[in-house]
Amino acid sequence: MRPHLNLFWFPIVIHKTTHAAANASIAMDVEGRDNGAAASADPPPATMSKSLKRALVALNCVLMALGNTGGPLISRLYFRGGGHRQWLASWLETGGWPLLLLPLIFSYRYRSRRSPTKPKLFFLTPRIFLASAVLGLLTGLDDFLYAYGLAFLPVSTSALLISTQLAFTAFFAFLIVRQRFTAYSINAVALLTVGAVMLGLHASSDRPAGVSQAGYYRGFVLTLGAAALYGLVLPLVELVYAKAEQTITYTLVMEMQLVISFFATAFCTVGMIVNNDFQAIPREARHFDLGEVRYYVVLVWSAIFWQFFFLGTVGVIFCVNTLLAGILIAVFIPITEVLAAIFYHEKFTSQKVVALLLSLWGLASYSYGEYTEQKEKKSKKKQNSITVSDQAP
Repeated sequence: MRPHLNLFWFPIVIHKTTHAAANASIAMDVEGRDNGAAASADPPPATMSKSLKRALVALNCVLMALGNTGGPLISRLYFRGGGHRQWLASWLETGGWPLLLLPLIFSYRYRSRRSPTKPKLFFLTPRIFLASAVLGLLTGLDDFLYAYGLAFLPVSTSALLISTQLAFTAFFAFLIVRQRFTAYSINAVALLTVGAVMLGLHASSDRPAGVSQAGYYRGFVLTLGAAALYGLVLPLVELVYAKAEQTITYTLVMEMQLVISFFATAFCTVGMIVNNDFQAIPREARHFDLGEVRYYVVLVWSAIFWQFFFLGTVGVIFCVNTLLAGILIAVFIPITEVLAAIFYHEKFTSQKVVALLLSLWGLASYSYGEYTEQKEKKSKKKQNSITVSDQAP
């Protein structure tokens, strides 16, 4: 997974996967209760103070910024420094999953202090656990495709290609969860597609040193494949939410993310074992261009930065809304491009500039469409509420 929305999750399209979650309780309250079930023995969630909410929003925005820009850059640094293990690079995208235990522990302690009885330890049902495990395996394959592609592509090109995930997600969401197309989403899909085609037609202009044209195109296709696969995963996540039959809360989302990351890591671990990556790590570290110690530093921080992104994205969605998460991720695309040009001296060609503008235009179009749709829904809900009040005796 990566800021593609890597993932969770996804820039702007994350709204599709967390449509139910966007209307759930604000972070950290989260006593999940089954819809239509008997009332829980736990007390209703307390309202978060404004100062705590502002602090959490700021913290999650910082985590998003670090993960969204640092994750791809450090992953690329591994390959630039002489790393050649795609399974290892893909493993690092979710290998930091134990960090997800921290907010879950904090949530449990928070609920324990506010509940006269012992709160639930976890909210995952066997059905959701199984679904999350399957999603995790698909995510592991997606991680591999992304990491393999990044081995042959500049960070800037990879980031632009990954933004096409929006188009794939819109398509699969239409097929799986009957998410209707709007003029805004169609416009976004068209713009992102044109940008990807433009990059493909000028592939030789930004090929990294030592990468053949065949290798570049292989990375190009694999990265698009990663975007397409995760575009399938996200509507499946929304489908799981729709079939959950319980309130989608911050804790439940984080538990699902933990299971997904664990099984994605397990999938990549099997790949590493088959490819003898564990035996090759010490040898690769000795020959790493930046030195043996820095090799392990790169691996550790790569895993940490990816988890920063996951934690920050989920936190922003629950503390504010999905629109802000989408806007922030869209803003980070050009920042990542600039950082790649500064640190890795990647060429920022005119084609990339046009593709970037098309990408931002497409994301802005989609975001505005989501904003107007939600505004209309709120207006209709308010109007219905007034009508019901007027009809009351």
